Amino acid sequence: MESTILSAPWSSAVSRGLRWGKRALAAASLAALAACAGGGADFYPTKGDVKPHPGVAKAKLHPIQGIDVSKWQGPIDWMSVKGAGTQFAYIKATEGGDHVDDRFRENWDGAGRAGVPRGAYHFVFWCRSAKDQMDWFKRNVPNDPTALPPVLDVEWNGHSQLCPKKLPKAQALAMTEYMLREMEIYTGKRPIIYTDITFHKDVLEGELPDYPHWVRSTAAEPEQRYANRDWMLWQFTSTGRVPGVRGDVDRNAFYGTKAEWASFLATDCDPRHHRRLSEAGLCTDK
Repeated sequence: MESTILSAPWSSAVSRGLRWGKRALAAASLAALAACAGGGADFYPTKGDVKPHPGVAKAKLHPIQGIDVSKWQGPIDWMSVKGAGTQFAYIKATEGGDHVDDRFRENWDGAGRAGVPRGAYHFVFWCRSAKDQMDWFKRNVPNDPTALPPVLDVEWNGHSQLCPKKLPKAQALAMTEYMLREMEIYTGKRPIIYTDITFHKDVLEGELPDYPHWVRSTAAEPEQRYANRDWMLWQFTSTGRVPGVRGDVDRNAFYGTKAEWASFLATDCDPRHHRRLSEAGLCTDK
């Protein structure tokens, strides 16, 4: 191998090279940070996910982020939840016609004191009449005018030992419509429908377009899983981490801007459909 003898200016050349290298590295780092900020910044970096899925990465780009909770999250420090930038929380209230979540009132009152906008959700049990379930909901959920619109959680009870069956579409749809009407009469707010991929395909696809929809999709963007459905809320992970909550928690995103979120809070209607729904008398328009 041929050897090279270095000349006297070698040290100054190396020094210039080192300085240039440091500047190039710094520029590259800044460019990378700028690229992240422009295309993938997380609005709330203190929130996380212990099992992040690349298919739902765009959820972090939505500025309005929230959580949903039940007794399984244990005691919650709602001031820390608020401090992390949480814009809304949905709290499990009732299930079927005889069950109240063990921590409903604790979470309801705690979120209220911390100033976290909160709403209640009812989990449907398909082996109990719709009337029984709504009577139970009304008995146990405060009719609070400051609360978010209520949520009707419609999924099949596949893991239930008492009620694993699926109802015919017409029957399930009729029960759903009855409960939505009763929720609206009780609260004065148009309810949100929460659902998963299977129930939506079996029952809701093409149905109930005048209600806001909250969809679960933890491995892909909702548009890839829900045919012809404008979603308003997106539950994008069940392994989220949020200050104030111990362990895993569901994280959710609102589809639009802060202005659109403010419009929803003021009208209880999806801003994209506000004119049509308002003309039909379906928005609160506070």
